[in-house]
Amino acid sequence: MGTDNSRNLLIDADDTLWENNVYYERVIHQVLALLCHNGVDASGFRARLDDIERKRIPTHGYGTVNFTHSLVETVRGFLPADSYSGLPSQVEELSLSILHHPLEILDGVPETLAYLSLRHQLFLVTKGNPEEQARKIRESNLQNYFHGVEILPEKNVHAYTQILSRYEWEGTCCWMIGNSPRSDINPALAAGMHAVYIPHPHTWTLEHEEPAVHPHLLELEKFSDLRLHF
Repeated sequence: MGTDNSRNLLIDADDTLWENNVYYERVIHQVLALLCHNGVDASGFRARLDDIERKRIPTHGYGTVNFTHSLVETVRGFLPADSYSGLPSQVEELSLSILHHPLEILDGVPETLAYLSLRHQLFLVTKGNPEEQARKIRESNLQNYFHGVEILPEKNVHAYTQILSRYEWEGTCCWMIGNSPRSDINPALAAGMHAVYIPHPHTWTLEHEEPAVHPHLLELEKFSDLRLHF
């Protein structure tokens, strides 16, 4: 239950509550190790992968399966046709193994959610493949701290405006908390909300963006620091 000074805290999931992108980065490094004897340039490979993902996402969305298709397509583009052999299948298997990786909750998250949930209304706001995100939420055992869960196809100004309208909230009473300037911070601020930026060392390249210079933005070092402000 909240207090008289309670706020609506919208909290991101991937790389805010639990590890996520580091698993994809590990797979990319493993694939580059497999390709090293072909003289593949790592920066060129990564740029091509980012480009393919950027083009596929509007049609196919986020998630491990789409990442796998993008990764395999990138690998094929860097190999001569006569050298494919079983490598694409090996890459696919490596990538899809992410779906079975145990969830790793970030330090201080359960204790901080327990503290915050007694003072404020918490809402989990994530984006990605609905089935994959729902599975991670179940496995996290954190759902009982939240009044509601929103799994969005994209996080942008329109999405946050729709949330504010649906719940009949004033933006100034809402804080979006997350690690991604592109998805969690800048569009939430643009929608009239407050935001808390908690950087993660392995935030996905496509989420990189400079956080807005804004009077309603708070930057913290770690998730547990939320207890000092809320």
